[in-house]
Amino acid sequence: MSSERLIYLPLGGAGEIGMNCYVYGYGKQGEERLIVVDLGVTFPDMDSTPGVDLILPDITWLKENRNRIEAVFITHAHEDHVGAVGHLFGDLGVKIYARAFTSNIARHKLAEYGVEGNAVQTVGKWPETVQAGPLTVGFLPISHSIPESSALVIDSPDGRVIHTGDFKLDTTPLVGEAWDPELWAEVSKDGVKALVVDSTNIFSRSAGRSEAIVTPAVEKLVAEADQMVIATTFASNVARVKSLAEAGAKAGRSICLLGRAMRRMIEASVETGVLKNFPPVIGPEDAVQLPRDNVMLIVTGSQGERRAASAQLARGKYNGITLKEGDLFLFSSKTIPGNERGVIRIMNQFSEQGVDIVGDGDGDYHVSGHANRPDLETMQDIVKPQIVVPMHGEHRHLREHVKLSEAKGRQGVLAVNGMMIDLSGNKPKVTEYIETGRTYLDGSVQIGALDGVVRNRIRMALNGHVLVTVILDEDDEALGDPWCEVMGLPEQGRSHAPLVDILEEDLSQLLGRAGAKIMTDDDKLEAELRKVTRQSCQNEIGKKPEVTVVISRLS
Repeated sequence: MSSERLIYLPLGGAGEIGMNCYVYGYGKQGEERLIVVDLGVTFPDMDSTPGVDLILPDITWLKENRNRIEAVFITHAHEDHVGAVGHLFGDLGVKIYARAFTSNIARHKLAEYGVEGNAVQTVGKWPETVQAGPLTVGFLPISHSIPESSALVIDSPDGRVIHTGDFKLDTTPLVGEAWDPELWAEVSKDGVKALVVDSTNIFSRSAGRSEAIVTPAVEKLVAEADQMVIATTFASNVARVKSLAEAGAKAGRSICLLGRAMRRMIEASVETGVLKNFPPVIGPEDAVQLPRDNVMLIVTGSQGERRAASAQLARGKYNGITLKEGDLFLFSSKTIPGNERGVIRIMNQFSEQGVDIVGDGDGDYHVSGHANRPDLETMQDIVKPQIVVPMHGEHRHLREHVKLSEAKGRQGVLAVNGMMIDLSGNKPKVTEYIETGRTYLDGSVQIGALDGVVRNRIRMALNGHVLVTVILDEDDEALGDPWCEVMGLPEQGRSHAPLVDILEEDLSQLLGRAGAKIMTDDDKLEAELRKVTRQSCQNEIGKKPEVTVVISRLS
């Protein structure tokens, strides 16, 4: 029996949707040569990660095994797959391989960190391959909601693995490559050990719909609009942006793109040749000069992002453009779970301006970029893998996908972040548990999720903050009264007196009765001051705030 093994290790994206980061390796245990598939991010929310800019996978294990990593391969250019390349490249320092469109996006991200463009190598589609130690990797085209998405064909001495990335089975995707079942059957005909596969829409029981079916409904809506039309969608869905722009142009409207991400994606698509014949666009300064019924804006912010163009238009004005009563705003997108409040807030702000809102409640103006349950069955039927390893899904998605695989007579493996799976032989098994987690990009600094920074921020947001300052003289006696500054707390409590006055009085009494054992020990004195402050606030306002104590001693 061979002492070498083939391993799969998800560090992000398995047990959650977003922050994709997967590892494959082959070799002797603990000495495997490794490749990394995708370096993605997920996005913060005000409830659990206030003030955080981005959430990245914790790659501590990769850094500890950096000398074993051969390369990074990026399946496509969505942020949850490529968004962390700039932030994490310095920790890995190996070549990044991607197809042309994704390479373009990755290079711009690396340039923000001063990394040379040759760190990213552009690879052609299958059958072109890259040798990465004992593994051979090729980019197999697959349709998705962004150009040039690719599955990875990973060949090892122990067999072939296909990592699907995100995908749908779309024969008319409008932009990018169509689903080609004959190509996939050809790639799979000699046997596939493991299919590591997207699980996002495992609970959607009807077959997925093509991008092309959106076009007629969009064209009709735009043609019948009386005033300005504004549409938002995912900036990366280049096919949808093109459909929207073509609908506007067909209705005799000038097209204006608003939002940096939207312009960047279209520029990358044109530069790499995946997008041709995009209608001419005008700038916002020209759009405001034209009659409203001659203009169509295509804007960022379909998920309610506060700084995106949609949100700024909802608040009143963006780039000199103001919406008016009777304008039409189309959400050509699905609201990602968790973003509902932000989207509804923007809709209500538009409604208050008299703007007519069209959403996608009936599915006329949006189709998913992910394979539904029947499509996932079709994928298995074509590839005929020995093992199915669901990924890109929450735990419930992965578990349901395993059940589906086993019902079709295949071995299913439920692997969440941190589970190292030995795919060797005929019995896949969990061989090791790796500690995984998240790191936060907080401003320009990366911090650990368990460092306490965000936890303390949440506690201050929930409970408010009190700063207590005390000055002691050379005899360890209080020099004057302590004073307090409060933030995020009511000015008065139950006593109807200023909260600061009550706190300072209670703290003065503490200092007056404290013995030498407390007054000469900063730690004990700080603990007592904090305790009294929190108790007094509890009595007055029903909250125990976070307390910072500053003790100054005159020497």
